[in-house]
Amino acid sequence: MEELTGTILAGETFEPIRGRVVVDDDRIEAVEETDTDSTDIVVPAFVNAHTHLGDSVAKDAAVGLSLEEAVAPPESRKHRRLAAADHDELVTAMRRTLRFMRDTGTAATLDFRENGVPGARALREAADPLDVHAFVFGSDDPSVLDVADGYGASGANDDDFAAERDACRERDRPFAIHAGEPDATDIHPALDLDPDLLVHMVHAEDEHLDRVADQSVPIVVCPRANAVLDVGEAPLPDLRAHTTVALGTDNVMLNAPSMFREMAYAAKRFDVPDRAILEMATTAGAEIADLDCGVVEPGRRAALLVLDGDSDNLAGTTDPLSAVVRRATERDVDRVLL
Repeated sequence: MEELTGTILAGETFEPIRGRVVVDDDRIEAVEETDTDSTDIVVPAFVNAHTHLGDSVAKDAAVGLSLEEAVAPPESRKHRRLAAADHDELVTAMRRTLRFMRDTGTAATLDFRENGVPGARALREAADPLDVHAFVFGSDDPSVLDVADGYGASGANDDDFAAERDACRERDRPFAIHAGEPDATDIHPALDLDPDLLVHMVHAEDEHLDRVADQSVPIVVCPRANAVLDVGEAPLPDLRAHTTVALGTDNVMLNAPSMFREMAYAAKRFDVPDRAILEMATTAGAEIADLDCGVVEPGRRAALLVLDGDSDNLAGTTDPLSAVVRRATERDVDRVLL
């Protein structure tokens, strides 16, 4: 049994309390208000709700390129680099990225893994020695569901994914798809597939949002990647008014998979409360993947991040929640408990 003390962003509202978190056998046993001299800030570890970890073999290879040139299948720079990488190179690169994510407070990632069954197996191998949970959305043939947790489609304009959608239904696995990234033309076709998750929705309009609400489809937004690729900004307040919205960092070749950077960017670009940004970075992703983390409360898995509230960066803050969302960096991490 161990205790974490300081300011705790507790429960689903992240209400700051002074006290302690009691952990026993990898579970949170208690969250208690009590006197403490600790300056630490205890928060739920992050869930990065959309990544492409295979891009770890080609970091920054797409600088200055358009969406089509950078990442669109099958002839983009990303896909050429993936095709050129051998198995060991790919596994090593993904494992290093996962290690960075773990060390900077990410408990789980929802990854769109290219290259079918071999690609899904490579990610399993990369994640095996680490504590980060890699939720694998596989690709290509429906047989990838023998290895993957779900299916991740590139976009409804790229192919007919009816067989993959049917395979997910048969196995009770989630079907996720990119939609509304370059424009709105693939949003209705994506929704016609009755997906379990949509990614991006930059160009979502009222008619799309009404369908999202009717179908109860959660959405992942990736603001920094959208900015790098110059495809626009998701209508985040409107998305949140219609469904659950989570935060992802997207392609490793475009941005470091830092949830600190993603939160700070989103908080300063969109008119949404800091509390909502932290929810998008923790609770929402955990809910989408049905993971037992994302909240500091008794009974949950002890996936926790401890920040040094007395670091030169965080000392003197008047609002610990806003400090976590807008100001904290990887250098403020004191401990990650997964």
